[in-house]
Amino acid sequence: MADNDKVFAGSIPKFYDTLMVPLIFGAYAADMAELVAAFSPASVLETAAGSGVVTRALAPKLGADARYVVTDLNQPMLDYAAIRQGADGRIEWQQADALDLPFEDASFDVVCCQFGAMFFPDRVAGYTEARRVLKPGGRFVFSVWDRIEENAFADEVTNAVAALFPHDPPRFLARTPHGYHDIALIREELSRAGFTGIEVETREKLSRAASARDAATAYCQGTPLRNEIEARDAGLLQLATDRATQAIASRHGEGPVAGKIQAHVIVAAG
Repeated sequence: MADNDKVFAGSIPKFYDTLMVPLIFGAYAADMAELVAAFSPASVLETAAGSGVVTRALAPKLGADARYVVTDLNQPMLDYAAIRQGADGRIEWQQADALDLPFEDASFDVVCCQFGAMFFPDRVAGYTEARRVLKPGGRFVFSVWDRIEENAFADEVTNAVAALFPHDPPRFLARTPHGYHDIALIREELSRAGFTGIEVETREKLSRAASARDAATAYCQGTPLRNEIEARDAGLLQLATDRATQAIASRHGEGPVAGKIQAHVIVAAG
């Protein structure tokens, strides 16, 4: 994973939340909230919270006395999430690295992480930290994207932008968000971290956008793919977005568009 893969700053948080969240994250966040709430936890730690889509879905489902600690490596994303959430005395916002959590052992009933594990430089270390802070019998609930070929818009955007930079194609989407999809590897790394009772469910959903332009803008300007494009030629960001728009429209039409998305949802016992 390149260093820039973890940089969610500048205008990215706003584009991410207003475009990417409804496009691909919202439906899975609702699933995550249901899964976590089903354990009736008194204490929850969320890592890699991003712009807070899971936080907004989960907070209303937790008890009035619950402790909910929301963390992210990127302070700009965490700041944006806190603003979107509004006042809630149960929620603690804290910048934190999922590989080096600033919490005591056995502090939480559930640790959850939606689409963050792919960004961990050392996933076994991240999983070991999640297990360390879980109480006995606690659960680690997280999700990762399936391979890029199972995610229509991401695949089409990647191919369109690659054609614009044939000698050095930006591969952020394939490399990182969609680069950790091997279920056998996920199970093996969780086992190395000490987790047992690992359940993996692959869930297919439909991604919708008001237009091909909205979908293309979400990926090209609301993710670190933007950093890769601008590192090659900042003047070509709009052209890259245009090419991605054309690619999506050619497959899904000129009006509202819909494409397949697919992810693995994992529940592991500590």
